[in-house]
Amino acid sequence: MTKQDTALIIIDMQRGMADPKSGRRNNPAAEANIHQLLLAWRAAGRPIVHVRHMSRSPTSVFWPGQAGNEFQENLLPLASEHVVEKNVTDAFVNTGLERWLHVRGIKDLVIVGVSTNMSVEATARSAGNLGFATTVVADACFSFDRLDLHGKAQTAEEVHINALSNLRGEYATIVDTASLLN
Repeated sequence: MTKQDTALIIIDMQRGMADPKSGRRNNPAAEANIHQLLLAWRAAGRPIVHVRHMSRSPTSVFWPGQAGNEFQENLLPLASEHVVEKNVTDAFVNTGLERWLHVRGIKDLVIVGVSTNMSVEATARSAGNLGFATTVVADACFSFDRLDLHGKAQTAEEVHINALSNLRGEYATIVDTASLLN
């Protein structure tokens, strides 16, 4: 597994991600894989950061005070785990996350969550640019179907793999849950 001071960053695993408005997604096992990683980090006493998206739009499922804004039951933070609230895709922007990590001497990050092409990719890019050794767990993330720039439908699987391909090498190492835990 990873070094003792490696932080697990769990991004936007809120109840709103299961809202039908979000559309069709890939990787139905992502939550189980995230839960498995969360349990391993807790058992090892490693640092864990839960990131919650706090939408600025009252019509969003992530608007504060709505059920969709709450963390998924299986992934609720413990009182000892750090929670970061963000308003944009990147968990480093205006959240104090970078400082929190530096104060604790954390230089290695494992990023999981949703969506691969939005908050996971934005956060991993910043992490890499800020000098953190960054790993993204491919099967502990997921994306949704979306239209490309030309209006052509892209499946969630295509969106997911493209985002991971964008990150691989330049910003992050890409692994799966089993290889990370072994």
